[in-house]
Amino acid sequence: IESSITSLVAGTVAKPLCDKNGVSREKLAYICDSTSAPICSLIPLNAWGALLLGLIVTAIDGNVIKGDGVSLLVASIPYNFYSIITLVIVLFVIFFKFDIGPMRQAKPQPYNVTHLEHEGKATPWAMILPLLVMVAAVPTGLYLTGKGDIFKGSGSTSVYYAIIVTLLFMYVYYLGTKMLSHKAYFKGFYEGLGDMIPVMLILMFAIFIGKVIGDLGTAKYLAHLLSGNFSPVLMPLLIFVVASITAFSTGTSWGTFSIMMPIGLALGASMGLDIPLVIAAVISGGIFGDHASPISDTTIISSMAAGCDHMEHVRTQLPYALIGGVLAGVGFLVAGYFSANFI
Repeated sequence: IESSITSLVAGTVAKPLCDKNGVSREKLAYICDSTSAPICSLIPLNAWGALLLGLIVTAIDGNVIKGDGVSLLVASIPYNFYSIITLVIVLFVIFFKFDIGPMRQAKPQPYNVTHLEHEGKATPWAMILPLLVMVAAVPTGLYLTGKGDIFKGSGSTSVYYAIIVTLLFMYVYYLGTKMLSHKAYFKGFYEGLGDMIPVMLILMFAIFIGKVIGDLGTAKYLAHLLSGNFSPVLMPLLIFVVASITAFSTGTSWGTFSIMMPIGLALGASMGLDIPLVIAAVISGGIFGDHASPISDTTIISSMAAGCDHMEHVRTQLPYALIGGVLAGVGFLVAGYFSANFI
């Protein structure tokens, strides 16, 4: 539904399980990070889909490209090489212990049994019900903020509302079942709030840095250099590379989509390229750069949720991201060849 919620929920829930079973928190952070944005981009029935569809429809309305926005977005999914390859690599890491580079040195945390402050009997529903409420609240928020159209809703506002609704539900549920007292609930609430302060500071400075770099117009300058100087065969690969550089330097995939999608679609249309392939190149590049960037919000949130050092998460994840990026680049080179010669 939403990349940040995916990382937060998965990391928070799985952290004690990973500690108990000898899985390093760096690996948990990598799995959380690698299954958030890639999946959201492959199943665009969420705020990601709303943003991407809006950018595509804008290009259609401006007569830059022709076609139906939804059809073009869905047709781009099989070409989203980086997201698909990343998920395959994650499966290898999970099932075959594909540990490379710094991940080999990552050590699991000692498992410490904590005693919860509850009066009633512990039950799995104490975890499951709040998660279900949060999952249901996000699309509801998208529907409401979009005034009846889920694809026009605000992702960030919907997540904010979902968290508020979930916190209220947890308060009523835990006190109603006598699992927690009023004092114990707010003790945990304020402790969690305190844990978020370092993350918020990192995010604030990351957004600031990304905004400054974005205002420099690096992506537009690179795209201008590309136009007219390269073969159509190379253009999907080059769009992927420029989108990757933009996302890495700004730390935002969504910002990259907003910058690169209009540029990429205009270049693709002028060169007669397969438009779904161009769309996928922008999406894959944005996610690859965001995945590898130390100032990305999803990277920061994943390390926080997993409880590992942020830069250790970046170091251990980077080799896997680079493998996925190189393989995706090869995919766009091959697809560009077929697009230029047979479509």
